[in-house]
Amino acid sequence: MGNTTQFVPGLEGVVAVETELSFLDTAQGEIVLKGYDLIELSKKKSYLDIVHLLLEGTLPNGAEKKALEETLKKNYRIPEAVLDILRLLPASTHPMDALRTGVSALSGYDENLQDRSRKANLNRAYHLLGNVPNIVANSYHLLNGEDPIEPRQDLPYSANFLYMITGKVPSKREERIFDRSLVLYSEHELPNSTFTARVIASTLSDLYGALTGAVASLKGHLHGGANEAVMEMLKEAGTVEKFEEMLYTKLKNKEKVMGFGHRVYMKKMDPRALMMKEALKELCEEKGDHSLLEMCEAGEKIMAQEKGLYPNLDYYAAPVYWMLGIPIPLYTPIFFSSRTVGLCAHVMEQHENNRLFRPRVQYKGPRGLHPQD
Repeated sequence: MGNTTQFVPGLEGVVAVETELSFLDTAQGEIVLKGYDLIELSKKKSYLDIVHLLLEGTLPNGAEKKALEETLKKNYRIPEAVLDILRLLPASTHPMDALRTGVSALSGYDENLQDRSRKANLNRAYHLLGNVPNIVANSYHLLNGEDPIEPRQDLPYSANFLYMITGKVPSKREERIFDRSLVLYSEHELPNSTFTARVIASTLSDLYGALTGAVASLKGHLHGGANEAVMEMLKEAGTVEKFEEMLYTKLKNKEKVMGFGHRVYMKKMDPRALMMKEALKELCEEKGDHSLLEMCEAGEKIMAQEKGLYPNLDYYAAPVYWMLGIPIPLYTPIFFSSRTVGLCAHVMEQHENNRLFRPRVQYKGPRGLHPQD
């Protein structure tokens, strides 16, 4: 019998994993997280609620949420030797590459690295959730010749993260909007980086290795790097008229416009983008400057009319992060930091019911060749 397996480029539409974590129900327009609608969660719950939901299986009560925050605060500080490694990186290093290095280096400080039990992985997940924001913020400061900013135990998780990035304590509004962005980025079924993490985990590699691979995957412009590209476009244009001209030129030249289209959301707007659009409106109102919102809305209209494409989360998250004072090179590292909880949950699920990923190929090369004597 010959090879009858079907070749599906990019595995589009192929179901590769059974999961109890999340599901993109495009028919209902719902992103399901452990039975809840992610958009509803983002309106009513915080990032720490999502952490507890994905790692422990339930939304926390008050005492559980307080205990979780205390656990994460104990893991805010990263080993000084990891900071020393980050100091040795060339100034030209992209923050995603610094993040990849930092996450990988953490594995050396895990004395029980070979333990794949749920309890051990859960402890690692909390360790990573505490450490990754520190690595994201302070690798950037070190790469730019600045001193690292110490985490503050008196600030809530999201406020501390934003503080370590900007050096100033955020307002309650800024903290709330930033926290909501973390919720929206927290988990999204099986994108490339999550699949990468599960493929690595299926070999029974450790959590740090799986997340190191996920960082490498997320760096690409077709995945996480889109939010940086969106903000660079908006900055370069500067006005609605120039942004419209830029988009028409890109479309004429058949260039990809970042921030639009999604493999799953083909014919409608990413519901997470709607939430960040509302956040952008709120920030624009507060600052009395609607230019970024007007540019984004103009671009949204052009892409819908000309290409039938709609914004994904990156399109509106980018200007929100800009207005929060976050440097553009940190947009994708923040995406990863948000997604750390989802990645950890997927790796744990993979380890608990594992099957090694080993797909086949459709061979298109020659046959029957023989070497000369």
